[in-house]
Amino acid sequence: MSVVVEEETGSVQRAAKDLFAGAAGGVAQVLIGQPFDIVKVRLQTTTQYSNALDCATKIFKNEGPAAFYKGTLTPLLGIGACVSIQFGAFHWARRQLESSNQSTHPSNPATLSYTQYYCAGAFAGLANTVLSSPIEHVRIRLQTQPHGPNRLYSGPLDCVRKLSAHEGVLRGLYRGSAVTLLREAQAYGVWFLSFEYLMNSDAKRNGVKREEISSWKVAGYGGLAGEGLWLASYPFDVVKSKMQSDGFGEGRRYRNMRDAFGQTWRREGWRGFWKGIGTTMVRAMPVSAGTFAV
Repeated sequence: MSVVVEEETGSVQRAAKDLFAGAAGGVAQVLIGQPFDIVKVRLQTTTQYSNALDCATKIFKNEGPAAFYKGTLTPLLGIGACVSIQFGAFHWARRQLESSNQSTHPSNPATLSYTQYYCAGAFAGLANTVLSSPIEHVRIRLQTQPHGPNRLYSGPLDCVRKLSAHEGVLRGLYRGSAVTLLREAQAYGVWFLSFEYLMNSDAKRNGVKREEISSWKVAGYGGLAGEGLWLASYPFDVVKSKMQSDGFGEGRRYRNMRDAFGQTWRREGWRGFWKGIGTTMVRAMPVSAGTFAV
């Protein structure tokens, strides 16, 4: 009986550790990456900027330095929960797959294949979509609304209320969730797969345990995994931003995800799916490194 209680206690402690690490990493992610993110979103959704530097310069000149943190409150409050879900769901899926592997091959170590690491990461991304889709929708609306007296939303709560009033919670607040599901599954599948591969390769190459790998290497591998995350999922992110900054009623340009992909291809070609990638890659390294290092 005591063994069962100890196992349950250990399981709860592991889950709590995963969730806390995710929350701390999420706060670091927002604070480091938000100025880069608004430049990325503006480049994805408008054609008024020639490049990232032009975008950043005009934001600073026309809206002031505080504009780089527009829409920060929503992700700052929610990102801890989002990243907690990502890490918690990944480690839960990983343990389930390890248990299945152990049951199937009792004589082998309970390790995952890299395909299984991808699947566990994709599961984490799918679980995360429930929160990330509305949080990012509100953030994008606040980042792209007109500056000054013509702004559409007074803050996050006002934005949530107005988005929900347009077409209801599912079609209003959760607009773009289909493409968000695709982005999250691909992004976090690649993210966790890349990190696990780099960590395992280092441990094997140097003959050490994973826990003995230095913090700066962990951060570096996290940063590289972040680069892989965005390279693997960026076209989905562009379409998501277009849909979540689109108008309502007669001002709506995209009927659905397929229409958004089609219009982007016809109007902008393949380059349209990679607008803002440079800024995103610069942002990805420190943000992802900070997430894994915390």
